[in-house]
Amino acid sequence: MSLKVAIIGRPNVGKSTLFNRLVGKKLALVDDQPGVTRDRRYGKARLGDMSFDIIDTAGLEEAFDNSVEGMMRQQSEKAFEECDVALFLIDARAGLTPLDNHFADWLRKREKPVYVIANKHEGRDQDPGLYEAYGLGLGDVAPISAEHGLGIELLYDMLEPHWKEWKDRERVARQHAREAAQEALNEARADSLADEDFDDEDGFADDEGEVFPSYEIEFSEDDEDEDGELIVEGARDNSKIQLAIVGRPNAGKSTLLNQLLGEERVMTGPQAGLTRDSIAVDWSYEGRPIRLVDTAGMRRKKKIDDRVEKLSVADTLRVIRYAQVVVLMIDATNTLDKQDLTIARMVLEEGRALIIAVNKWDAIIDKKGVMQELRDKLDTSFAQAKGIPVLTFSALTGRGTDRLMPTVLDIHDIWSRRIPTSQLNRWLEATTERHLPPVISGRRIRLRYMTQAKSRPPSFFINCSKAAELPESYTRYLINGLREDFDMPGVPIRIYLRSSDNPFANKKKKR
Repeated sequence: MSLKVAIIGRPNVGKSTLFNRLVGKKLALVDDQPGVTRDRRYGKARLGDMSFDIIDTAGLEEAFDNSVEGMMRQQSEKAFEECDVALFLIDARAGLTPLDNHFADWLRKREKPVYVIANKHEGRDQDPGLYEAYGLGLGDVAPISAEHGLGIELLYDMLEPHWKEWKDRERVARQHAREAAQEALNEARADSLADEDFDDEDGFADDEGEVFPSYEIEFSEDDEDEDGELIVEGARDNSKIQLAIVGRPNAGKSTLLNQLLGEERVMTGPQAGLTRDSIAVDWSYEGRPIRLVDTAGMRRKKKIDDRVEKLSVADTLRVIRYAQVVVLMIDATNTLDKQDLTIARMVLEEGRALIIAVNKWDAIIDKKGVMQELRDKLDTSFAQAKGIPVLTFSALTGRGTDRLMPTVLDIHDIWSRRIPTSQLNRWLEATTERHLPPVISGRRIRLRYMTQAKSRPPSFFINCSKAAELPESYTRYLINGLREDFDMPGVPIRIYLRSSDNPFANKKKKR
């Protein structure tokens, strides 16, 4: 846990610009158009020696219905309820507006520290707006320019007392936790000494005095890999999985994220294009840390003419590059079209593990026919990644979504798999005997040696003669063989060919 600071205010006062300034990265989309931010976004901020959680929010609107503005207000209210300190931004250039006064009255009734920040204050021309902010009755006002980094040090003076208070509470909580853990450990040791009579040399005695011998567990060479490390059967990498949810607009990406989290974390609705920012949420599934990322819908490039939508698509592409597993959401009522195939091809070219998720499956009558059509298109379009997992469910009702996360863990394990070099070379020998490499200029290409260069995705180096002349069809034959013999369906496999240098190639013949 950490100190939480929320940035709130009406639309287009510079909340996302200040958020990016404090986290030190351009995470939130920024544009002159009001209402770009819709969902609340979290980040790790650093200000001098202080580090805390910062929350970017949507612009406050006086709307209480189920409209987009009403849902944006609900997101901002949730951020305010969970924060420890709030920064209320106003626009020093435009001065106070009736909306600023309205929400200042709303904040004044809440029992939370609120600080007024006059943003866009680059000089004396903005002083009138700064002086007006004192009339809100919320205390001192800090004039800053989030875009140019002016006055940021004033935020340090405002937040430092709250940060120190939080550090003191955290220190006391850690001390109590250590004392409780030490007390539990002492009790466990006392119980162990009272119940057991252990002898390292002869074994241990039970309550009746019968002695049982102790044994050392021995491991054979078969229990170790080629580097001498112990092989643990069924062991699974417990590092955090970066899971991105992508697809066309209105395919149900945000609904799926809310269904997995069990809460209304992001805005959803029948309108296409509700999500603009890529929203990352840290989550855990059966103890495994997961970072879920909801993204904006991707339309065909020629259909995009809005500047904000271009920024959203660029942000989605960035998420795909940093993801490990990508779930491509498809609307079952629209089947698989060219844009879906383009997104899937983009994911595979980036070397990411791909899962096809067919949403709104409850609305399909001829389920068998639609699934067969989908499989045929995938097999013909993605020969380089056969066996891509295809799941069908309804993200709205949750029916069938329980199969998603086990599939994510399985394909992540396949994507991260490493194969010992000895097994690869035995496989290479058997595979080339079944289907010999082609003959080029009277000499057959020889595949001498193979090793796995890296995982994520599985990538292999093959040392061979005339690497540049080996046909692509034979490389595909090797990739398909690897996928089938080592059970690696649905992940991209890469093979790099290289030739060893001939030391006599440049020497002149003696006469």
